[in-house]
Amino acid sequence: MKEKEQERLQNLKQIENELHVRGFEKICGIDEAGRGPLAGPVVVAGVIMPKDSMIEGVNDSKKVSEKKRELLYDRILEEAVSYSVAIIGQDVIDDINILNATKQGVTSVVKGFDVKPDLIVIDALQHIDTDGVPYESIIKGDAKCYSIAAASIIAKVTRDRIMREWDDVYPQYGFIQHKGYGTAKHIQAIKEYGLSPIHRRSFTKNFI
Repeated sequence: MKEKEQERLQNLKQIENELHVRGFEKICGIDEAGRGPLAGPVVVAGVIMPKDSMIEGVNDSKKVSEKKRELLYDRILEEAVSYSVAIIGQDVIDDINILNATKQGVTSVVKGFDVKPDLIVIDALQHIDTDGVPYESIIKGDAKCYSIAAASIIAKVTRDRIMREWDDVYPQYGFIQHKGYGTAKHIQAIKEYGLSPIHRRSFTKNFI
């Protein structure tokens, strides 16, 4: 590993290192993908990485190419002590709103671990039910904290794969390109073809 990358990863691990010093062993990072799109689910992922984990390239998923994310996804899951994923569909998002749907996903993720974490570090969210596990909320955590960055990659890859599958069912919307986000082409397709069953009605009122 190049010196510069090692230094970047050491900086990214600083929060976990400080938490280990405070006595927390099994630290779980949680992040989500898909809060903003017009279609498809929000995916929440959590991962407990080994204390000495330093996977080259782990970063906020938005800063990593799609091809690299796929490779990192496999490496992270291979190395993880435990991981958990929750997929919250568009019907629930429309019913309880995206923030509450995301929080519901967090609770499901925590309950899904086969190894209970000592502490959760999470990107920005507050007032969440973590099934009794203490948590610390970190603003822009996916760019500042190794475990949250790893979780962001799991969430993003999982959601992108789901949207690629939906592209086979509804090719007219171009989900394979924009993954459900509100690009000009996507909005034009909604105007032309109407809404598909996976569109979020609460997000698309202005386009139909």
